[in-house]
Amino acid sequence: MPEPDEIHDYLDDPVGEESRGIAPWVITFADMVTLLMVFFILLFAIGTVEQEKWRQIKESLRQALGADSIDELGTRQGLDVLSTKVDEQTVHAVDEVGAMVNREMEDIISEVEEFVFKNKLSGEVRVSSDERGAVITISDVVLFPPGSADMTAKGRTTLQQVFDLLKQFNYNVKVEGHTDNTPIHTLRFPSNWELSASRASEVAHMLIDDGFPPERLSVEGFAEFRPIVPNTSVENRARNRRIEVVYQRGSIRKRMVKILNRK
Repeated sequence: MPEPDEIHDYLDDPVGEESRGIAPWVITFADMVTLLMVFFILLFAIGTVEQEKWRQIKESLRQALGADSIDELGTRQGLDVLSTKVDEQTVHAVDEVGAMVNREMEDIISEVEEFVFKNKLSGEVRVSSDERGAVITISDVVLFPPGSADMTAKGRTTLQQVFDLLKQFNYNVKVEGHTDNTPIHTLRFPSNWELSASRASEVAHMLIDDGFPPERLSVEGFAEFRPIVPNTSVENRARNRRIEVVYQRGSIRKRMVKILNRK
């Protein structure tokens, strides 16, 4: 049975005999050192994340601005490069070019819509815009017989009308051919790849024959692999068989930049 004095000593020092004789400030100091260690570990982790963010920002700006000398570690030199490249004038110029491109796209679409209305081609010619640029879509039901790349007389008439519109705008044009998913296997067209490319080439040749500058033309065939609607009905397959004449957005942007630089 412990004496009352021993019980009192235990309550003053519950961890036992080994802790007796240790000054109270030692425990507080040990806690502070532990907290400092945790704090510096957090600082190190945050610094690593910030360097990774800087690397991502640097790569993004290098691609956007063509700056190859941005410092790897984000030193004052790197910040100076950014301040000379990304200034208020540069940001304003980028915004202005974007606005000019959008206005020009809207003008092209408006002109095509008016052209379609005047020539009563609403069921044969459509216009839209996407990341490629302003897209004039012509149904291949108008241009070509089934399984053929020989243009019909009506198709030539329609394309001539479209050409009268195309020559109003001095931009690069890409002619894209698209088919439905109906298989084809002939000596001339082993697959829809050849058929779609041949139809696009036929349209391009006619445009060139009518005076369109060949250096502003490109041709691409996509077969059945870029449908605008599922190939689940006769009507949908007819919509997917089409020629798309694309005023390329990049060409429009280059023209707007030249106009802006003349100011």
